[in-house]
Amino acid sequence: MSTSIQKIQAKISELRNKLTVHPVYSNIVKKEDLEIFMQHHVFAVWDFMSLLKSLQQSLTCVSTPWFPVGNASTRFLINEIVVGEESDVDEEGNRTSHFELYLKAMEQAGANTAQIHSFLDELKTGSSIQAALLNAKVSPSISEFVKYTFEIIDSGKPHLQAAVFTFGREDLIPDMFIAMVKDLNESSGGQTSIFKYYLERHIEVDGDHHSQLALQMTDELIDGDELKTKEALEAVKKALQVRIKLWDGVMNTIQANELILN
Repeated sequence: MSTSIQKIQAKISELRNKLTVHPVYSNIVKKEDLEIFMQHHVFAVWDFMSLLKSLQQSLTCVSTPWFPVGNASTRFLINEIVVGEESDVDEEGNRTSHFELYLKAMEQAGANTAQIHSFLDELKTGSSIQAALLNAKVSPSISEFVKYTFEIIDSGKPHLQAAVFTFGREDLIPDMFIAMVKDLNESSGGQTSIFKYYLERHIEVDGDHHSQLALQMTDELIDGDELKTKEALEAVKKALQVRIKLWDGVMNTIQANELILN
């Protein structure tokens, strides 16, 4: 891997470690806690797809008449990732996007999907991201996370979009969290089996093959440029910081819910 990628990886290792050992995971001990987690995390799953599609728009031709855009290598990398994320298979082998699979997992677990649907409905009527977040009454930690993602999308800089996509997203799932989900699935009589499948599929596809494709894509877009490396590093740092705040928001909601119940 290039010096640019190695530099970014070294500089963000502390922030990534904070995410891996974040106390939110130890606060998820029952299904109700997991439901709260999912109700927050679904927004990150959705805007991950938006970031992915913004990259596809930047690196390929998605309009007619068609013309070749960029180089064939980056076109291949982003298109392969899109296929896997937008039309993977569910636990029964049916084609679905990872976002739709997540919603299905939420519904099976009994997690409330009203807020994410309200947010999407607002967007479909033409509301801005900020207005949709406000009208859907999402928490400040979710709002900050989503707004930063769209700040990166709106930057129009593919190297920033690719860096945040590659280093600031979904490849940090601690083993203890997966073990906890498996235990919850057994104790709940299979009510989190789809979410368990989502995590396992995520590790199988995103955590291995897609992560390598994304690294190659980011490396090609930075292309050893010092300014692009610096810009990418700062963008990734901010992405990880708002992810930590998102996890803080989940943990605070779980703890507040415990106080109400007790």
